[in-house]
Amino acid sequence: MPVSSEKERAIAARMMELGVAENDFEESFVRSSGPGGQKVNKSSSCVYLVHIPTGLAVKCQQERSQSLNRFLAKRLLLDKIERKQKGFIAEEKEKLEKIRRQKRKRSKRAKEKILIFKHQQAEKKILRGKVVIEE
Repeated sequence: MPVSSEKERAIAARMMELGVAENDFEESFVRSSGPGGQKVNKSSSCVYLVHIPTGLAVKCQQERSQSLNRFLAKRLLLDKIERKQKGFIAEEKEKLEKIRRQKRKRSKRAKEKILIFKHQQAEKKILRGKVVIEE
């Protein structure tokens, strides 16, 4: 069951989008383990794929076919690379957004809310004071 050319094009487009080249991968084939009988015991259908620049690695032995496992491994590895890239980008955006929020001027309503809260806290503290009993 080979992978369709449409899916191959989709993987190639995704690799271009992420800035990953085909020669960035180090690919090796090993014998699978588990169910599959004589087929997996005799042939090296398990795919071990490493993305050299990031050091991310994936091992795939979901199917009995080496070509299908190769496709699935590539897809899993691209998912990992994307998560790593997008995670850092999202983190930086979050930091910048936090700084922007801290620096912006507060609205009139926000200032009023803060003052109301401060007055409530002050009243609580006054009530915590010593109780003087006059006889």
